[in-house]
Amino acid sequence: MNILFYLTPKCDCAYLEEDDSLRQALEKMEARRYSTIPLLSKNGNYIGTISEGDLLWSIKNKYSLDLRKAERIKVTDIERRKDYMPISISAKMEDLVQLAIQQNFVPVQDDDGSFIGLITRQEIIKYFDKRMKKEKNK
Repeated sequence: MNILFYLTPKCDCAYLEEDDSLRQALEKMEARRYSTIPLLSKNGNYIGTISEGDLLWSIKNKYSLDLRKAERIKVTDIERRKDYMPISISAKMEDLVQLAIQQNFVPVQDDDGSFIGLITRQEIIKYFDKRMKKEKNK
C-alpha cells in the first residue's frame, strides 16, 4: 500500500523552522497541544524533532526563564535528546511499524530530503486494523 494515502501533508502539519525562537516553539506546541514537533531547515528539509522535554531542559540548564530572552534563542540552539526518524516517500506501510512503536508520528521526506508531511501512529494502526479485519473475513 502506498504510504501517501495516509500522509498528513506538510500544509496541514505544525512544524518549526530553524530560525524560529524558543518562545515561538513554546507557543506553537502549547496552541496545538503537541509534545513533539518536526523541525525543518529554511529550505524545507527535515532536521529532526523538538520535544517538550528538550525545551524544558534547555530552559533549565542554559537559559533563564525570561520569555523576552527566549525570543532570541533559535530552536536549532536547543539540544535535542532524540530525533524522530524520517522515512522516504517510497517506503511501504510495513516499513513504518518499527518506527511507530517508538514515535507518535513518522516524518516523510521526498527524494531530496524535503519534508512533505507525516504519518501518525493512529493512521498506521488504522491501516493494519483494517487489513486484519479484511484477512479475517476471507
